[in-house]
Amino acid sequence: MAIRAYKNITPKVPASVYVDEAAVVIGDVELAEDCSIWPICSVRGDTNFIRIGARSNVQDGSVIHVTHRYPAAPDGYPVIIGEDVTIGHKVIVHGCTIEDSVLIGMGSAILDGAIIRSQVLLGAGSLVTEGQELTSGYLWLGRPAKRGRALTEEERTWFKYVAHHYVELKNDYLQ
Repeated sequence: MAIRAYKNITPKVPASVYVDEAAVVIGDVELAEDCSIWPICSVRGDTNFIRIGARSNVQDGSVIHVTHRYPAAPDGYPVIIGEDVTIGHKVIVHGCTIEDSVLIGMGSAILDGAIIRSQVLLGAGSLVTEGQELTSGYLWLGRPAKRGRALTEEERTWFKYVAHHYVELKNDYLQ
């Protein structure tokens, strides 16, 4: 696995975390227990920080990056991802916050200052624009993302199911 320091800040990666050898994690990044970072992912905390919560998974080809501090954004835009979050294949997560129990569909992009509240299902290929906030309990989809229907009870159980599946999968890879 490629875990690299940037300006003497080394990512914090507990032993229970799986980072594929074809992925890269750089700089001010903290991964919580049972996370997984899959092939061809870039998690780059060079000009701000990245925090990823327990049991979250970042699937193949996804990019997670931050925005530096500048006059119009004195704190810049870090990336904060909660627990039990699934980030599908080829997703861009840039300078935003994703709360607990969220599923981000393949090929989506989430931009600076966006907030995705807990229990959101973001449809594949969606675009969450700068500063947009997605409220809890709904399917959101489109470019830009628009609120669709309320989630079903079955869909609400899917967040933890998928997160648990990826914990089991990464455990197989760690053996």
